[in-house]
Amino acid sequence: MVEMSEQDFEDAVADALDLIPPELAAAIDNVVVLIEDEPTAEQLGDAEVEDLLGLYEGTPLTERDDGWAGSLPDRITIFRGPTLRWCESVDQVVDEVAVTVVHEIAHHFGISDERLHELGWD
Repeated sequence: MVEMSEQDFEDAVADALDLIPPELAAAIDNVVVLIEDEPTAEQLGDAEVEDLLGLYEGTPLTERDDGWAGSLPDRITIFRGPTLRWCESVDQVVDEVAVTVVHEIAHHFGISDERLHELGWD
């Protein structure tokens, strides 16, 4: 397990968000990015806690229609505990947070886990 302060982890998430190209960031619609220590039982579903580094909860842009306006924001949650347990160094945490943020934002754009795997983002 890697030791990393909450602030340093938050900074890693902020840095990962800064890596998103401006034209792509401008297309992100009604999404909040959160950091939690651990996933809830509801968020875990059938997953193992050590496997869930991030989670997208919402309606992908590809599935929204005219009735979607005014809905609560979609949520991207990055989980600190599982990430720190999974990684072996601070540099690996920074890299994994960046991959996780991109992965979850891709879900917002309607890109499936299968397609992300094909593209090498798993």
